Amino acid sequence: MSYLGIDVGTTGCKVVAFDEEGKIVALSYREYPLYYPQAGWIELDAEEVYQAVEDSLGEVTQKLRHDPPCSLAISSQGEAVVPVGEKGECLARSIVTFDQRGDEFVPFWEEKIGRKRFFELTGTSLSGIGTVNKILWWKKYKQEVFEKARYFLCFEDFIVHRLGVEPAISFSLAGRTMMFEVKKEKWSEEILSLAGIDPARLARPLPSGEVVGEVASSFAQKMGWKEKVIVATGGHDQPCGALGSGVIKPALAMDATGTVECIAPALGELVLSPVMEENNLCCYHHAFPSLYLTMVYNFTGGALLRWFRDNFAQKEKEIAERENCDVYDLILARIPSQPTNIWVLPHFTTTGTPYFDTQSAGVIVGLKLETSREEFIKALLEGVSYEMKFNLELLSQAGVKVERLRAVGGGAKSPAWLQIKADVYGLPVEALSVTEAASLGAALLGRRAKEGIEDFAGLINKLVKVREVYEPDKERNALYEERFEVYKRIYPALKNHIWKGEK
Repeated sequence: MSYLGIDVGTTGCKVVAFDEEGKIVALSYREYPLYYPQAGWIELDAEEVYQAVEDSLGEVTQKLRHDPPCSLAISSQGEAVVPVGEKGECLARSIVTFDQRGDEFVPFWEEKIGRKRFFELTGTSLSGIGTVNKILWWKKYKQEVFEKARYFLCFEDFIVHRLGVEPAISFSLAGRTMMFEVKKEKWSEEILSLAGIDPARLARPLPSGEVVGEVASSFAQKMGWKEKVIVATGGHDQPCGALGSGVIKPALAMDATGTVECIAPALGELVLSPVMEENNLCCYHHAFPSLYLTMVYNFTGGALLRWFRDNFAQKEKEIAERENCDVYDLILARIPSQPTNIWVLPHFTTTGTPYFDTQSAGVIVGLKLETSREEFIKALLEGVSYEMKFNLELLSQAGVKVERLRAVGGGAKSPAWLQIKADVYGLPVEALSVTEAASLGAALLGRRAKEGIEDFAGLINKLVKVREVYEPDKERNALYEERFEVYKRIYPALKNHIWKGEK
């Protein structure tokens, strides 16, 4: 018996089958392109996304052979939305999270509801990225799409619908739409009324890990599934990743390092304080029952090391290709153990929390003729870690405790980076045996729905194991605390001059 976790991301999807011990028994990955019709527009072709999911399901099924799946659930990117017609057809490309078309509707919500009340209703600071603003764009500029759409679906509920099940969306993904009333756990009548969106055109919101239905017999036959396969509500990708990391109690946080660096602590209660709202810190449903989640993130994240690889590490790339080893291991092999005297502001793209500043840019301070290549490399990792330490301080001011972090994603493979994080944060950082946290989280939600598991926490704690703990070094942490005070002054000193062209 196997359990499927489907992870639908912005540039690719992954289907992973896990056994009862939480071990991977089959995996398939497919990429799909982003489209940029004009400046500020970013789209996905939902038909291409669905085909990638279907192809991955077929490949995993072939690998399973005598171990067919019994359940599935979906971990999904947030905010992106698909207009779907009466026959299930896609009426337009999906507008994804950081498409800028929704920005023009922010003043509308400021006038009609106000930022404070909007945050109190949705648990999310008002911005243009919310799903509701993408729908409003179709309503204003593509009226034929808006009027013809039977549903407006995020990718979790879109895939569920394509599997032959009535569209259903998890509370955690609904919380990313800016249409979901987080306290009442339902679509906001006030917001939908102002937007002119009938709630019947949205998926049914349910807690994560609930039975939605069974895969349609026609799809099951196509896959060669002879037994019934339960479809369950999954979640937004960050809560699913936190669940798959065993982050299911307060004061514990997931630290996911991929293209984006994201820290997501579990919360025992809904925190909607002014500090949260002022710093663009959201609070919405976790994929684990009765818990909530917040996120802090930097969009440059692990992409900064990839930038270095692609522009300055040709030698390491050649060696890695020739000797079949990890290029990042080679890049980080000789970095110094002590903190550097270089400060890197990791704003090489939109900043992330708390600023959401699209005009900021990367900055490197402290270079000298004697600066070594290895020091420069380490400074890149320190810069991302300083930025996340700043966000951790904001969480603390908002009353959100973080005492330990669990590392997942590509960055979790690097002992050097995990030690830097521990030293900068002054907190233990745990490396896990889990390699596909979001997919595992989704698969566990499907298993919970299928088997009616009562002690869900017990199952998660049994399957998710800590492989190694990186404790902060007291001396290095003290040095980083001093350097962090310098770091905090860089962005405020430059934001009103360099980025905005002021002299």
